[in-house]
Amino acid sequence: MARTNVKFSIFKYTMLLLVAIFVLYPVYYMITLSFRNQGSLWSNPTLLPASDSTLENFKAAFASVEFRKSIYNSLVVCSSATILAIVFGVMAAYALTVLNFKGRDTMGRVIIIAFLTPGALLFIPFAVIMANLSLSNSLRGLVLVYLSFTVPLSTYLLLGFFKSLPPELEQAARIDGANRLQALWYVLVPLVAPGLISVAIITFTGAYNELLYSLVINVSPEVRTVPVAILNLSVADEVPWGRTMAYSSIAAIPIMAIYFLGQRFVVEGLQTGSVKG
Repeated sequence: MARTNVKFSIFKYTMLLLVAIFVLYPVYYMITLSFRNQGSLWSNPTLLPASDSTLENFKAAFASVEFRKSIYNSLVVCSSATILAIVFGVMAAYALTVLNFKGRDTMGRVIIIAFLTPGALLFIPFAVIMANLSLSNSLRGLVLVYLSFTVPLSTYLLLGFFKSLPPELEQAARIDGANRLQALWYVLVPLVAPGLISVAIITFTGAYNELLYSLVINVSPEVRTVPVAILNLSVADEVPWGRTMAYSSIAAIPIMAIYFLGQRFVVEGLQTGSVKG
């Protein structure tokens, strides 16, 4: 029995090590290349730390007004889309789990279909709509477009949390004189706070990494987001790998900080939502 446990432990930790290497290797690859110049990459293509490491790529990134502006644009757009998605998602999840109305199940299926619809099918219609509304090349237009996938995502993830709440809580609040909106925000929302944090992190990350809509809708340099700014580093057939990786390393800092601070809520929130949903 003891020998079986030892073999299982060896197998388990070996698999965990392989998964860790698989996950961390791209990060190591990105950081290593960010300290290399273009000529060094061709003369010494190994991924080991080079003796001629340089900070020039990072200096160029911080000196680039367009790149700094793109980080600001991404933070503004993604924060706005996340906050609005949480507000709309909470109300939609509440309505689909607590309220009884005709077409509730159909509405839930529509939200799931919207959540599963590939973004590549919708970028042309969205581009036409934003152009007709004079919202192209604007952060407001990009926020509205991002809501098309952040709201279904947040609603879908929050459904499990609201289904886990006893209906007696909302009923007791109504008996005490609260209306539905007060019962929702003062009684139910605090109980699903871990879920809100996890959904906010996941939603923000998805919007922060989005490229296609931002590339098609916002073509002006003043309103570009981080993924588009990094993509535009490539000129013709040449890709400045060192600078690209330096830009990517800097752009990854907000997401890494958010996950580092909120990883406990993400794990607990998703486990709670998946089990009770």
